[in-house]
Amino acid sequence: MLSVAGLTRRFGEHLALDDVSFDVRPGRMTGFVGANGAGKTTTMRIILGVLAPTGGAVTWNGEPLSAEVRRDFGYMPEERGLYPKMKIREQLIFFGRLHGLGSRAGERADKLLSRLGLAERAGDTLETLSLGNQQRVQIAAALIHEPIALVMDEPFSGLDPLAVDAMVDLLREEVTPEVPVLFSSHQLELVERLCDDLVVLSRGKVVAAGPVSELAAGPTTTYRLVVGGDAGWLRDVPGITVRDVAGAAALFDVGSGDDGGLVQQVLQQAMSRGPVLEFAPERQALSDVFREATR
Repeated sequence: MLSVAGLTRRFGEHLALDDVSFDVRPGRMTGFVGANGAGKTTTMRIILGVLAPTGGAVTWNGEPLSAEVRRDFGYMPEERGLYPKMKIREQLIFFGRLHGLGSRAGERADKLLSRLGLAERAGDTLETLSLGNQQRVQIAAALIHEPIALVMDEPFSGLDPLAVDAMVDLLREEVTPEVPVLFSSHQLELVERLCDDLVVLSRGKVVAAGPVSELAAGPTTTYRLVVGGDAGWLRDVPGITVRDVAGAAALFDVGSGDDGGLVQQVLQQAMSRGPVLEFAPERQALSDVFREATR
């Protein structure tokens, strides 16, 4: 597991990171979100050893993260770091050999280029590709050595939906259950779709962290009910506030102090009237979670 504990980082008088702590668990994708200047890139650079922290530590499986272990990480920086005039396949082989792949580097490069739909462009220079395809090559460079952890800074920025899907499919195929994945993004709907866990950073501090499902559920007081008949009878149930009724479907609120007893009463009454097709708490949109955490 990749962990950051109490990270601080100062640039002169400016405190960029203030006691940042979170875990990136194996086999799970962790979304790292925050406004511009929140400290996401600074945190990632410290994890990769590009910057030194002012305080705190980064650990790998409970041990201090060494330069030797970092060499086996995959990193996709926000400022793309490939060589524009170098041929694509040669470039991937070069990065693979830097990571010690040796003769396997060519095989890995061919597999990744084929998987990303770029096999026919393998002999072209990077600068001849569209920006979207250049990003595909960048993710291939991060994956070429089968990394033990993957850190990506805005990997999907500027990509069309088809390119996003291709990269997501590749990640799911290449990243084993032992590999922790951390990536930052401003595309909250994409984070919600892809991520298991979420870390929200604001002004250099972690203001929310945990499984996406739990953060989206929040202190739920709103429920959705769909029954086999008309749900209008909910308006007569004491203690709840009906937000909306449309035939068989209804949204209603219970008081924040309810311990679940009133919710169970509503469910039992619904079941006594006929089939219950759906009964569940309403999830918040991740954008709402983000706004509440950072305001």
